[in-house]
Amino acid sequence: MPKTYVLDTNVLLHNPQAVFAFEDNEVVIPFAVIEEIDNQKRRQDEIGRNARMISRQLDDLRTQGQLSQAITLRGGGTLRIEMNHQNAIDFPRGLDPQKCDNRILAVAHNIQQRNGGRVVLVTKDLNLRIKADVLGLAAEDFYNDKVDYHELHKGFREVQVSAEKLDAFYRQRALGWDHDPEPFPHEFLILRNSTNPSQSALAHYANKALRPLLHEEAVSWGVRARNKEQKFAMELLLDDSVQVVTLVGSAGTGKTLLALAVGLEKVIEQSAYSRFLVTRPVIPMGDDLGYLPGTKEEKLRPWMQPIYDNLEYILRTCPEPFDVLNDLLRRGTLELETLTYIRGRSIPNQFILCDEAQNLSPNMVKALITRVGEGTKIVFTGDPEQIDHPYLDASSNGLTYLVEKLKAEEIAGHVTLVKGERSRVAELGAKLL
Repeated sequence: MPKTYVLDTNVLLHNPQAVFAFEDNEVVIPFAVIEEIDNQKRRQDEIGRNARMISRQLDDLRTQGQLSQAITLRGGGTLRIEMNHQNAIDFPRGLDPQKCDNRILAVAHNIQQRNGGRVVLVTKDLNLRIKADVLGLAAEDFYNDKVDYHELHKGFREVQVSAEKLDAFYRQRALGWDHDPEPFPHEFLILRNSTNPSQSALAHYANKALRPLLHEEAVSWGVRARNKEQKFAMELLLDDSVQVVTLVGSAGTGKTLLALAVGLEKVIEQSAYSRFLVTRPVIPMGDDLGYLPGTKEEKLRPWMQPIYDNLEYILRTCPEPFDVLNDLLRRGTLELETLTYIRGRSIPNQFILCDEAQNLSPNMVKALITRVGEGTKIVFTGDPEQIDHPYLDASSNGLTYLVEKLKAEEIAGHVTLVKGERSRVAELGAKLL
């Protein structure tokens, strides 16, 4: 039996294509949602763009009929916009019937009372789901773009092999794979002797075979890997055939530092790319400082300060590290940019680093990755357990979504960094707090 899904505003602002994600069921958009979308359409960020996009989609659907009636969607199912009926529900005392969230609740409640069928309120607002439960309504998050973070592909695994196979791997510098399941492209394996666990080897799965790491002892601008996961990361970062790299790890695991060091190495030392572009989402932790004075570069400085800190550490051996950094920026070899200005660009032959990617929605990641031109390598780093975006979590953010979607692709590679290397204090904080 078809279900009725009542969508909250935040679902549509998170993913404008959400109306098409419910197969052959009925999708209902409360009138209050249209009002809230209208209030967001002038914003110059991803939320504003999504608001304008969903408005255009609804306007296109008007050509099929009146939106207050059931309009057939592509792929099955129907869509309609429902008026509020806030007077037809006895709200609990203290619950304002004029508030948009409560009007959305009223629509879902009245449809359930009128039709007697299965009605589900879909919202990314935790408190609204709690209110719905109190009123006896089924409520869910939007799961279409969620992945199971606890089962996220790590990019490496440990396997037991015989002493003969381990010896053959060292002698031939290659080993065929005859187990199930087959590793993903560019997955790393820790080969451990089944009879003597102290004997092991690190291997990279590529071209249907296990091969030794090519860059295990590589040094990029004075930065070298300190643990096996960082060695795996360096292997992907230094391999130009891997055009999309994702690095996930908690604070202090070195994901941003490694990516910056290799980016400088590739652009300045090897001239493999014409420019090093570093970007990150402008989402504050805690209260926002509001508008900042000055030029674009001066406005960006507080948001990009973590990048400056890492670059200054990498350039610490230079006689005048600040002068070197400013010279790279002045000549355009290094460019620091926010995602606000990425849309519409085409970026060929560049090394791109997107830091703090856990604060991006899947749509924002798509908008960025589709900017990549010929000969460009893009690296995403972040910690899905440190999210500042109000409607994203470890399972619904763009970084984990990207890892899951690209894990089987030949041009993509992923590593989850585990061990903190910043300091003992940082590692203790990441583990215990």
